[in-house]
Amino acid sequence: MPIPMNDTSGSTAEPSTAKPTPKKSSLIHNLLYGKPRDINDPSLFHSISLIPFLAWVGLGVDGLSSCAYGPDESFRALFDLPHNLGSHPELAVFLALATTITVAVISWSYAGLIEHFPYSGGGYGVASKLLGPYFGLISGCALLVDYVLTVTTSIASSVDQIFNVVPLGYQEWKLPVELLCVAMLILLNLRGIKESINVIVPIFLLFVATHLALMIGVLVTHPGTIAGHFTQIHQEVHTDASNLGLWVLLVVFLQAYSRGAGTYTGIEAVSNGVSAMREPQVVNAKWTMLYMAVSLAVTAGGLMLCYLLADLRPVVGHTMNGLLVDKVHFGNWFTYLTLGSEAGLLLFAAQTGYIGGPRVMANMALDGWVPRRFSSLSDSLTSHYGVLMVGAAAIASLLYTRGSVDTLVTMYAINVFVTFSLSQLGMTRFSWTRRKRKNQGITPIMVHSFSFVLCFTILVAVVILKFTQGAWVTIFVTGLLILLCILIHRHYQRVRAKLAELNAQLGDMQTLAGEKVEYPPAMSPKKQTAVLLVNAYSGLGIHTLLILLKTFPGQYSQVFFASVGVLDSGNFKGTEEVVKLRADRQKTIDRFVLLAHTLGLAADGEYTLGTDPVQESTELCMRIREHYPRSVFFAGKLLFEAEKWYYPLLHNETAYAITRRLQLQGIPMVVMPIRILKFGG
Repeated sequence: MPIPMNDTSGSTAEPSTAKPTPKKSSLIHNLLYGKPRDINDPSLFHSISLIPFLAWVGLGVDGLSSCAYGPDESFRALFDLPHNLGSHPELAVFLALATTITVAVISWSYAGLIEHFPYSGGGYGVASKLLGPYFGLISGCALLVDYVLTVTTSIASSVDQIFNVVPLGYQEWKLPVELLCVAMLILLNLRGIKESINVIVPIFLLFVATHLALMIGVLVTHPGTIAGHFTQIHQEVHTDASNLGLWVLLVVFLQAYSRGAGTYTGIEAVSNGVSAMREPQVVNAKWTMLYMAVSLAVTAGGLMLCYLLADLRPVVGHTMNGLLVDKVHFGNWFTYLTLGSEAGLLLFAAQTGYIGGPRVMANMALDGWVPRRFSSLSDSLTSHYGVLMVGAAAIASLLYTRGSVDTLVTMYAINVFVTFSLSQLGMTRFSWTRRKRKNQGITPIMVHSFSFVLCFTILVAVVILKFTQGAWVTIFVTGLLILLCILIHRHYQRVRAKLAELNAQLGDMQTLAGEKVEYPPAMSPKKQTAVLLVNAYSGLGIHTLLILLKTFPGQYSQVFFASVGVLDSGNFKGTEEVVKLRADRQKTIDRFVLLAHTLGLAADGEYTLGTDPVQESTELCMRIREHYPRSVFFAGKLLFEAEKWYYPLLHNETAYAITRRLQLQGIPMVVMPIRILKFGG
């Protein structure tokens, strides 16, 4: 006889049509995380997903904010040369053109990646599927470090903008303000992606409007210089090539081009966040990529041209954009709005790190590279463990570098191009294979190949030129993270191997027990009931049931199976996935009930869905207890012979956590140990 449930049914129960009761949460919980989401709400995925405009704001803010320092760095490199080489601002035209082409090529190639691998997890997933799991690991670790540096670089640069107008006596407060900004963004993102993006929209639009007005203002106030500049540029390039040599001039250009590598960071964010898009997700992701590419190319390339047209020269203590604003003379109000929007956008560019970092971490957790808990979602449907981890790592980075933007930018410009290069190498291989199999055109191969060459060239140039200036730190940290992930992965592989041995020993008990019992014994609320918490129909659950019957012979004539379907980053992609999860839970319950019937036991079961297995299991058990007052609860728990201190970090201690909560309510629960022999690591 099934217990009454809001959203589930047992093996013989009819699905309930009652409206689900929302969970109650404390005031502090709601302030930090926001109100819990109702996973039974059919409009849930629509309400939390992003339209292309909001996705452009949330995922494109990192790329567009780089216009505050990327073009600046490239243009300064044309002046920061040995005395015998002079300065070459005329190359800014070619830098602007190269920047526009680079953005277009990388964006176009990533649009193809979105089309063929929409739910792969971006660069990590593509490298894993097309080049192999260890290439995927390298890409994933590079992305994780990059997203942490996205947070630190953006926040440090934003606070630097603000402190340019603050008296020097207050400079000691810069680092505390940066740490406060990190904490603020942690709280925003714990409440959900869409809520945090809504805060950014006004600043984002102000940035776009003021910088567009700035570039138009330069063109309007310097109309007679455009044609003259291009004539002069042609003459200067010809003279420089004759005096210095074409190869020397090319090296100067490449140095400036690679120094502005930070301009292209953030382009991959759309491919990593396709699952956050509103349906049709692939189409909306492509539109988002187009918005990002156009806005980034126009702003970055346009600013470099404006530096040249306005005859700017670098000044110590001032940004190139600040000098450009002063040049157009629109008034102090425009200066404050433009530079203020830059500071604000740089602050919220860290948003990309809080969106992309947890998503990559969740995908890696599902593949067993990082602890499984990083794939779980909070009741606000955010990857809360990932958000907290990115925030903690960002705080550590700020403390290590003392908020130095120069050091952070150098570290920041490397790992994103590791991911770019691996993704484009994989897509080149995919396009070549697809062309041979399906006789498609050569255009995709050319696009991805060219993109790979661009990205790899920038990567090599940055590592060589900046190795002693912080690049080695990024390489060391990324390598250390890769090693740690390999050790975690090997542990999970050993656990899976032992569980496979357990399954092989028990075999399919359903088949061994015989066919379905035509008239199974009926459940009675008055009898003693063993309530068994189960996950999948596997050796672990079957073994737990057999140990239970062996430990308490003849005491229990009926068993009730309880199961929780956990929504995590792997299955939270739409209503179809929730339907599949429900079907899987019902199938699990049905198979266990049939097994119990063949063993001569009365049996039934229920399941529920949620994001927190401990909370959901506790609530389910308490409802079962109300219907079966003489029930005792049981759960299986893997027991390692040599327990290591870090095992609780790798394995959720769900059974013990549920036991503690139930026992506090006066409800008995027993954890049945399933021992794994000769296990190490």
